[in-house]
Amino acid sequence: MAEPTAAKVTSIFIYPIKSCRGISVSQAALTSTGFRWDRQWLVVNSKGRAYTQRVEPKLALVEVTLPNEAFSESWEPSKSSYLVIKAPGMDVLNVSLSKPSEISNGVSVWEWSGSAFDEGAEASKWFSYYLGKPSRLVRFNEVSETRAVDPNYARGYKVMFSDGYPFLLLSQGSLDALNKLLKDPLPVNRFRPNILVDGCEPFSEDLWKEMRINKLTFHGVKLCSRCKVPTINQDTAIAGSEPTQTLMKFRSDKILRPTRKQQGKVNSNL
Repeated sequence: MAEPTAAKVTSIFIYPIKSCRGISVSQAALTSTGFRWDRQWLVVNSKGRAYTQRVEPKLALVEVTLPNEAFSESWEPSKSSYLVIKAPGMDVLNVSLSKPSEISNGVSVWEWSGSAFDEGAEASKWFSYYLGKPSRLVRFNEVSETRAVDPNYARGYKVMFSDGYPFLLLSQGSLDALNKLLKDPLPVNRFRPNILVDGCEPFSEDLWKEMRINKLTFHGVKLCSRCKVPTINQDTAIAGSEPTQTLMKFRSDKILRPTRKQQGKVNSNL
């Protein structure tokens, strides 16, 4: 029987607003939907449909910060606790971490639709001006809403506004292997993982079914079907052809799963 791989967690990332910049933290509290604060907020259009970098790459330039103590296990916000939002050419926007009272109905992200807390007129005005089109900032209402993950892969689990699952794990070895093939190496922020590990062979995480981190058990249920977001430079919001062009040569479903229905996608946590 093979010895378990002894990789180590080197970074933890949380993305409070879906498709906006992440925060690198030294610790994070776990909830039933993933790390606390992860993808708890979402920018939506006038019809309540989610905006992401796929159609609004400028979201890559939106910087989000939370109080340092917000990542402690038992911390609760006070009336003076804020989500602080910055972007080029914009005034700073402070959004109270106290739950808003206003509700937006008809909020949708992918297959899910429901209601969410609405962060109000000031946040709406800020994002509408920044994106140049009517927008609102909403917050997931975990009391009244549930967004289940695909039961074909992980029955009984749920997320807030994440694309698919509570966590995305990536190894430094996989990133390093890809970067050796690229003319211009890419930083980890292109791939938006929650957990970055090191000390394992490239792409060995593909086969991990069970991971122990401290005393917690995580399950590997599915590779990430990559969209265009990794092609967007997170410092300029400009899209290119890489890494998708290179990944298609050795990480496409045609190569990894030749006997299954082909969708022409990159299947990789990269």
